[in-house]
Amino acid sequence: MKKIPDFSIEKNCGYKIIAGTDEAGRGPLCGPVVAGAVIFKKYDFDGMPLITDSKKMSEKQREIAYNWITNNPDIIWAVAQCSAQEIDELNILNASMTAMKRAIEKLSVQPEYCLIDGNKMPKGLVGEAVVKGDATSVSIAAASIIAKQTRDKIMRELALKYPEYCWDKNAGYPTQQHLQAIEKYGINEHYRKTYRPVKERIEKNGNA
Repeated sequence: MKKIPDFSIEKNCGYKIIAGTDEAGRGPLCGPVVAGAVIFKKYDFDGMPLITDSKKMSEKQREIAYNWITNNPDIIWAVAQCSAQEIDELNILNASMTAMKRAIEKLSVQPEYCLIDGNKMPKGLVGEAVVKGDATSVSIAAASIIAKQTRDKIMRELALKYPEYCWDKNAGYPTQQHLQAIEKYGINEHYRKTYRPVKERIEKNGNA
């Protein structure tokens, strides 16, 4: 039986203002890594939609949850990102930590305690890292939905400018079709040049 996230960690951590945060886009070859941060002002809701690990949800389920989260007056949320250039400069782990910290800093109310998906905490934050947090904590799961929906939208918009890469379908992940497009059309400023397939393409042919 699949575990559905709940508010157990939030209720038992000893703090009142708690932010969950998660990122989307560590694996793609291009585009930003995007982080969401979410604070629930209360934990009892009528008609709350499914909120779980965004990767386990259908596109329709994510859309419903995203609209509910972002339009609910009892939820505070923010989103932030690190660009492909920052990922190359910082490495993807540090860029993910930076994006999550930026998202938390953008919240209109600053949390007393932060729940971070994964096993590492961004420097300077008070809280805890929760392994598989998006399958455990509703706050983290909600943040994962915000992050993924935002990043998918960014990649769809970029795909209008660069349709040959099909980013609206692959979101920048290294699918066979995407790798073939890189080989044929080269790379552009949205690519992460430290990622192996991109780096190998540059070493072989340059940016063109």
